[in-house]
This record gives sequence, structure tokens and C-alpha cells, in this order.
Amino acid sequence: MTLFPWLISALALLPSFNSRPSTPRVRTFTFDYTATLPAAPAGTDSVELWLPIPHPDASQDIRELKINTKAAYTITDAPLGNKVLHLKVPAAQAAGLTVDMQFQATRREHQNPFLAGATTKKVRPTDAPDPNMTRWLAPDRLVPLDPKIKGWAQEVVTKANAKTDLEKARAIYEHVVSTVTYDKTGQGWGRGDIYYACDARRGNCTDFHAVFIGYCRALSIPARFSIGFPLPTERGTGEIKGYHCWAEFYTKQTGWVPVDASEAAKDPSRRTYFFGAHDENRVELTRGRDLVLNPRQEGAPLNYFVYPYAEADGKPLEGVKGQFRYQDVGK
Repeated sequence: MTLFPWLISALALLPSFNSRPSTPRVRTFTFDYTATLPAAPAGTDSVELWLPIPHPDASQDIRELKINTKAAYTITDAPLGNKVLHLKVPAAQAAGLTVDMQFQATRREHQNPFLAGATTKKVRPTDAPDPNMTRWLAPDRLVPLDPKIKGWAQEVVTKANAKTDLEKARAIYEHVVSTVTYDKTGQGWGRGDIYYACDARRGNCTDFHAVFIGYCRALSIPARFSIGFPLPTERGTGEIKGYHCWAEFYTKQTGWVPVDASEAAKDPSRRTYFFGAHDENRVELTRGRDLVLNPRQEGAPLNYFVYPYAEADGKPLEGVKGQFRYQDVGK
């Protein structure tokens, strides 16, 4: 069987693909995350608020975390390595209550060492064991692993003549970038609904990575979802209007490999780069989907958690406002 044309090209370009700078780029900035509660419905007894707290990992350091609010709060660990701020106030005190979170982050460009550096020996990275590996093979509520999804995933890798897990993940990535358009018009986008994305073939980062992660998991390749905020490439200060999410997949050959399919679709010149790397212009707040908070919310698990979430007497409270700003250190 003849190799898919893109795979032939990709293999031919492996030396240039592997020639990323050996020293990852680094960015240090302060981040300001402000949540403001609305008035609770009449008759409400109490209001609870949860905020995602950024966690340090191999790609980012978090320092000087400061919380400013008039209410008592706790910060606790939550499933999948996440951290959560929680507070509970009488309904009469909720309207206009603000929580301002500030921290300094150093974000390092995340390059998979097996795929980076053409002049260096390819050595499998020594990732710390992930205790949630089983979770990264399981379905999400909006990303089922049913026979239809498995069939679509198998069709993609068969057409590309992909044999190893790395080849299969590359085939899925190329398929997603080639067939899904970054387009936030209309309705349905942004939920990470794999059936919507496969039907509409458009959406935002959540939709792109629903397909990538779902197809990988359908073929028994662990894949995990992360969400946070993007920073413009230009250094300076400014407001961030919305979130960004990305993915990683795991093979025994490579360890965890970073992927950003939606950024590759938006900027075709970086299509090769974003299979094996995440740039430094982002900050991660949480990992995973269908999230249970701590203390546990009364409502359903959260599809994803990057914006503030509130409940009034155990029912989701709409209208919580979030504002997000960054300032590069030394700029």
C-alpha cells in the first residue's frame, strides 16, 4: 500500500522537523484573574464559588500566588492534579463579591526530547509516571469511544498506512488539521463535542482537540486535555479575552508528546512545529474534562474548568464575570 502523500512528505522532512532549538524559549509574566459574583436569585440561602488555581509542572513554574477577597476561602487539591479555590458566602453577601488572584508564571516551551534536536541522539524522555493513565484512555461525556468513533479513527490510520502509535497519532493530527477549520461562527462550537466537530468540521481549540484526543483514545493511545489562557507573541501587557486548550498523547517510544492542532490550523507555517511542541505563550490552569471539584459541586462534572464556576443553593449560577490580564516581567 502506498503511503499517504502527507506522510511521505513528513518523513522526508524529519531532519528539519527535528531541528527545533535545543534550548527551549522561556517567558515570565504576571497574571491577574478576577472573578465577580452576580446577585443570587431571590430566596437563595448561600452561594459557592470555585476558581482554578494554576499548578506547577515541568513546563511552568508558579510563584507569588496572592488571593484578595473579603470572604474566607480554601485552596485544595482536586482530581487529575488540579488545584481549586473555594468559598461559600450568604446570598446577601454574594452580589458584587470579587476574588482577585495574582501570580507570577515562568512558562517554558514544551518540546518532546525524542522529536527535538536533529543533532542529538533520540532518547525516550523520562517522564514522571502519570497516576491517571487509565483516565487518559477513557471516554469523556462529549467524546464517547463508541464503534462509530473507533471506526472513523481506524479509517484515518489505515488510509495513512500508519503502524506504530507515533505514526497513528501523526496521521490523526494531520487529518484533524487538514479537515477541520478554525471557525467560531454559528452555534455548537466550543463544547468539545466530537460528533459536532466531525459533522460540522469547524470549531475552536476545544473541538479540534476533542477529535484528536477521541481518535487517539479509540486506538488505545493515551491522550490528555489541558486548558488555560493564551498570551500574544508580542511581549507587553494586555487583557485576554478567552481561553485556549491543547493536548498531549503518550507512546512508549516517545513519552508524552505535546500537540496543538488548532494553532496549526490557524498558522499553517507552524503545522510541523505543533506536532511535538507547545510554545511558551500560554499558561495552564487545569487538566482533563468532566471535572469534579473539591469540595464537590452539586451540579454535573464540569465539561472543562478555566472560568469561575458558582452555585446558588447547589444549582449552577449564571452570570459570574471573569477578567484576565497579563504583564510580561521586565516589559
